[in-house]
Amino acid sequence: MKSQVVLPVIAIIAATALSSVFIVDEREKALVLQFGQVKQVKETPGLGLKIPLIQEVVTYDDRILGLQGQPLEVTPLDDRRLVVDAFARWRITNLVDFREAVGAGGVDAAQTRLDRILNAAIREVLGSVPSNRVLSEDRTSLMNQIRDRARQESAALGVEIIDVRLTRTDLPDQNLSATFARMRAEREREAADEIARGGEAAQRVRASADRTVVELTSDARRQAEVIRGEADGERNAIYAEAFGRDPEFFAFSRSLTSYERALQSGNSSIVMNPDSEFFSYLRSEQPPVAASE
Repeated sequence: MKSQVVLPVIAIIAATALSSVFIVDEREKALVLQFGQVKQVKETPGLGLKIPLIQEVVTYDDRILGLQGQPLEVTPLDDRRLVVDAFARWRITNLVDFREAVGAGGVDAAQTRLDRILNAAIREVLGSVPSNRVLSEDRTSLMNQIRDRARQESAALGVEIIDVRLTRTDLPDQNLSATFARMRAEREREAADEIARGGEAAQRVRASADRTVVELTSDARRQAEVIRGEADGERNAIYAEAFGRDPEFFAFSRSLTSYERALQSGNSSIVMNPDSEFFSYLRSEQPPVAASE
């Protein structure tokens, strides 16, 4: 009879004892709530105690969580609209503030509020700079500014924004064709400028080459005239020396040269007296003392 009473009591006591113990995983943090009020914070892994039936345990992920934002359209300073995708990493730092901020919604409610905070920070930062900064290597500093602003706004939620990254920054579909046309026009203008500068440089090179040709030709002609004059002088000196040594032979040689030049087949006909002194070497067996051309 006693055993029938004792065993149920022991079972009830054991169940009550077990229900008063809870385990916190190393990847989690826990809050002990009593009628919705926080009574205990358990941030280290291990066993914890609570009052059965009165208190409940709520656990939260202690790891770094990710937040993938929805595509957001922003307007930078130059009114060139952009579509931005952002990704953030965050974690819970203060369980009490987090519970008070999001209530029973937990991580899902926090994600919704963080998404709004992140979007507001993106619009504020990217709306204060021109679009070329957003599309350039300066994006890193812009992402850091977005992170800092979102971190300030999210501190009241008991969370910390660890990092923010802009995963995509594109133009809206309706603006692509106009943007491509403007880019094409800019490139064509740059190409025309380059062609004009190239033509101007080529003209300068051609002018310099023509001037060099004229200078070289003039110098070559001058040198040729000098050499020709020197050769004529040397030739005349040789003629004078030859005439001085043997006037008769010099006269004979000059006459033969005259015959060769005058009696060529391509020359015009010559009409002159056969007794002319020009033919003196052709009609006399004894050469004259002197003969002219």
